[in-house]
Amino acid sequence: MRYRQQGTTIVEFALTVAGLLLLLFFLIEIGRVLFVYNALAEGTRRGARLAAVCPVNDPRPKTAVIFTEGGTSLIASGLSIDNVTVEYLNSSGAVVANPTEATNFLTLRYVRVQVVNYNHHLLIPLFPPYTEWTLSAPAFASTVPIESLGYAPSLDSFLPC
Repeated sequence: MRYRQQGTTIVEFALTVAGLLLLLFFLIEIGRVLFVYNALAEGTRRGARLAAVCPVNDPRPKTAVIFTEGGTSLIASGLSIDNVTVEYLNSSGAVVANPTEATNFLTLRYVRVQVVNYNHHLLIPLFPPYTEWTLSAPAFASTVPIESLGYAPSLDSFLPC
């Protein structure tokens, strides 16, 4: 009887370790997803703060959101400045259509920065045929009151950020 059950321990160990490794990698991936989502929330806060002091339509707030100086993000794969929107709002919270016009510029009170249409790609290919799994991230947004918008009253001109 003992001779017939000689390999069962190895098979049980292999199945148990495979399940535990799968669980471990799943928990690591969930941690990475939470890190990316937290970074996106922080990025929108940074971008909104920068947009409040930079001239209207300055590109720097968008690059601040994705934590890079150009192109694509180093933190979130697939995130680019195309996923970032900067909107200027009036006192009632409505979007101002053309904020650079003089009449509209005087009505600006808030700036909102959003990350939209971002799909987070999971790194764990669990089973064949190894399809890529994606999560649709929620829209992250931050709204802050405007400050100078790059205007320097002493010079009567707009300064770059």
